[in-house]
Amino acid sequence: MLAPALPHLPGAGPGSPLNEMSLSLFLQKLSQRMGQKKKLAEAEQQQSPTDTAHKPSFKKPRLGPPLTLGSQRSIYFCQSPKDHSARLGSEFFDQPAVSLARALLGQVLVRQLGDGTELRGCIVETEAYLGPEDEAAHSRGGRQTPRNRSMFMKPGTLYVYLIYGMYFCMNVSSQGDGACVLLRALEPLGGLETMRQLRSTLRKGTISRALKDRELCSGPSKLCQALAIDKSFDQRDLAQDEAIWLEHGSLESSAPAVVTAARIGIGRAGEWAQKPLRFYIRGNPWVSVVDKGAEQNTQA
Repeated sequence: MLAPALPHLPGAGPGSPLNEMSLSLFLQKLSQRMGQKKKLAEAEQQQSPTDTAHKPSFKKPRLGPPLTLGSQRSIYFCQSPKDHSARLGSEFFDQPAVSLARALLGQVLVRQLGDGTELRGCIVETEAYLGPEDEAAHSRGGRQTPRNRSMFMKPGTLYVYLIYGMYFCMNVSSQGDGACVLLRALEPLGGLETMRQLRSTLRKGTISRALKDRELCSGPSKLCQALAIDKSFDQRDLAQDEAIWLEHGSLESSAPAVVTAARIGIGRAGEWAQKPLRFYIRGNPWVSVVDKGAEQNTQA
């Protein structure tokens, strides 16, 4: 259930735990900056009362194909309802891993930061891990450890683990002991500015080229960086938590087909490395890895 190496938090290196204190300090400073921007905007609004009627209402950024990201509505998904009544409950997660992996596609993951900022993204790629029988799962053979305990907890429990000593991956437990679904990629919908700051700060080589929007969440550890997800989210209940939850987001009628392909980065899992347990939205530019062969076998 490993993912390719991705950017790390400054001060962390291979084989050493991620400095979560640095992440906490960064988020605190980020919240202060966002608060200052908000106060300046409010002050400008008070100085220009005649413009009050023209104040734009909040809308989620609309993403489109490359080169126009953030300027158009996504052609892949409908916009998600903004009220919390759209939140998915425990019953949604209480289904087998394969079924849940497919059902998660198109749903909207919401992360609320300490200052109230909401980061939103549609799930566009997942991987199913079936439990004790699955040679690629952390729970293979039915073994339970402090690290994988959340895989054996009730459906909807988050399983967040650290790989290579510096990168986090986020899973959702499903029906069946030791079974879960890895979230591999999101299509960003809201809070892109904050996502960019988080990714630029936490990724390796911050002095290199600027990130493209389609790179913000196109991988399991990338999306954790973009949403400020760390080990502290392990064992949280996605149906009840106040800082992260899932909302209903329906696929558009013209949405591309779901591609079924082999999972990524599990080459040592024998025959399980080739089992079609990865699912993604065909043609979506935010998918982490495209499988042309699998797409040819997918009926539109």
